[in-house]
Amino acid sequence: MVVALHGCTQNASGYGTGSGWLQLADRWGFSVVLPQQQSANNASSCFNWFQSGDIARGQGEAASVAQMVDRQLADTSADASRVYATGLSAGGGMTAVMMAAYPEKFAAGGIVAGLPYGCAQAAGSPYVCMYVGATQNPKQWGDRVRAARPGYAGPWPALVAFQGTADYTVKPVNMTDLVKQWTDVHGGDQVADVSDTVAGYPHQVFRDAGGRAVVETYSVTGMGHGQPVDPGSGSEQCGTAGRTSST
Repeated sequence: MVVALHGCTQNASGYGTGSGWLQLADRWGFSVVLPQQQSANNASSCFNWFQSGDIARGQGEAASVAQMVDRQLADTSADASRVYATGLSAGGGMTAVMMAAYPEKFAAGGIVAGLPYGCAQAAGSPYVCMYVGATQNPKQWGDRVRAARPGYAGPWPALVAFQGTADYTVKPVNMTDLVKQWTDVHGGDQVADVSDTVAGYPHQVFRDAGGRAVVETYSVTGMGHGQPVDPGSGSEQCGTAGRTSST
């Protein structure tokens, strides 16, 4: 199961189609959950990744998405050990929320142009987080995740992050901070174990002490704020190019 969270000014159905997740689900036979933000909760249809009442376990939007996961598992008999969250922009921020507040529900999260968990609180403002970043060391970042699920001993979800190098809405420093946060949560260091390119784009892998890949990053050179897609008819191609979203 993949939970796919749209960005600001977007809607669930449009994101599911444009990102290619629905196409991939039909092709490969997995289930997709597409939460829809309500304008009553946020006038720009952004998931509230920056609101304390929506990012804590058992509260607000985080609890709502967790309930969707449980319902989909019950309805489809999907494999509970193979549930993943992903999202763009504000949806990426909410993906980090779900990984932190409900780590037992997700094997991994895919954050696209998103933010570390607790970034708005660490920076003092969601806009400072987005445009400047928050001054936190890896342990401070990791402590924010650990505080979201007190007493939880793991396993924690793995992270894969995508970031455009020309993104001026969510600055690339946020992917750097995501690496700091989630390598610390997994007990790893800040030194990439693999640094190469995939399709010409810089790619890194960070492993934990046991050698398992726990954080993976892709820097999409020259891309602004949006969801990278690979339109076409190939077996691993999907998605359609379109208007980008703002966080």
